[in-house]
Amino acid sequence: MQDFAAIDFETANFERSSVCSVGVVIVRGGEIVDSFYSLIQPEPNYYQWRCTQVHGLTREDTDKAPVFSEVWKQIEPLIEGLPLVAHNAPFDKGCLRACLMTYQMDYLDYEFFDTLKAARRILPHLPNHQLQTVAAACGYDLTNHHHALADAEACAWIAKEIL
Repeated sequence: MQDFAAIDFETANFERSSVCSVGVVIVRGGEIVDSFYSLIQPEPNYYQWRCTQVHGLTREDTDKAPVFSEVWKQIEPLIEGLPLVAHNAPFDKGCLRACLMTYQMDYLDYEFFDTLKAARRILPHLPNHQLQTVAAACGYDLTNHHHALADAEACAWIAKEIL
């Protein structure tokens, strides 16, 4: 796979529509050519302590952030015509679908590829298939795990190696 957009969402709570940050990495010709990161005011706008424990974001971080619909208008032209790649794609696809429904925006039938599923098939010997483990096996040092852009970059690296 030479042309794609790796995407990662972090959520404020256990609702898929509660996206509080997004990272996108654009790959063309097998090279990273662009990236995008934004905090997002989640909907519903409350933080579950477990989610904050994972990514470190709080309501104070996103109170002045744009809502999803404003952020997606910036992302959409970047990913136009590209398949999307995510580690555990059902989660990220579910977040995207939920946010688009919440903001009454059209859901284009985005093609998603899953690096988690591919890693389980191609790298069965790994002790687990968490993003940081698979990234390391592919030669990428993920030092800021659960930051949406760092995770999208790791996913892009994995996709270039195994998809």
